Amino acid sequence: MQQLISPLDRPSADPGSLESLAAVYAYPDQVNHGRPWLRANMVAGLDGGARLDGLSEGLSGDADKRIFSVLRALSDVVLVGAETVRAEGYRPARAHSGFAGARRAAGQAPAPVIAIVTRSLGLDLAAPLFTEPLVRTVVITTADTPEESRRAVAEVADVIVAGEGSVDLRTAVSALAERGWTRLLSEGGPRLLGQLAAADLLDELCLSLAPLITAGDAPRIIHDAEMPDVQRMRLVSLIEQKGFLFTRYLRPHPHSAPSAT
Repeated sequence: MQQLISPLDRPSADPGSLESLAAVYAYPDQVNHGRPWLRANMVAGLDGGARLDGLSEGLSGDADKRIFSVLRALSDVVLVGAETVRAEGYRPARAHSGFAGARRAAGQAPAPVIAIVTRSLGLDLAAPLFTEPLVRTVVITTADTPEESRRAVAEVADVIVAGEGSVDLRTAVSALAERGWTRLLSEGGPRLLGQLAAADLLDELCLSLAPLITAGDAPRIIHDAEMPDVQRMRLVSLIEQKGFLFTRYLRPHPHSAPSAT
């Protein structure tokens, strides 16, 4: 069985159709006016674990991968933590033929930029993310990282310096928006997502719920972050396929996100 429930701001659609999924997950109009919108895409088991055998891959399925692909195809930039890059063996984003025309019409590059958040610059600069990207990778780091390390990274990636001691994510989001990248997608991991939520930057959460009980000591989708207050979200779409639930939650009120202007 598969069905799509879209109770508020999106029409009912076929969850097997890329066009329908693109309509359900469309970014709001503010992204066309220099105002960034940050969504996160995460997967979890029924007991809240964000990993199986150390990776999110074990929780995924065909429909989850299809939605993952659509969310990437809609975005300008994919924000990801260095720990997740290392653990998941991240590769460059590729062009999606089904979205080539729409991306050209929107003034987007053929594929989204991968932007890595790292305080230590502990990156494998010989990895495909740096040697084979369709669009040059971005590394977001701090002002107090060794200058020699930043120069080495700058040979193979664009470097954004945001904050000192730890990455200032509000500054980072503003810097991305200034480059025209207002459709932001975070793929985690749980620590980065926690930092984004704690910085009051999370506009939207796309959570895939796998029909699995995994137990173990896997972190939740948001981990190791102190929130100043509970952040309430509202459900705007729900897709069910083969026991998987694909949810989309928005902030209940407009968000004073950093602006590129």
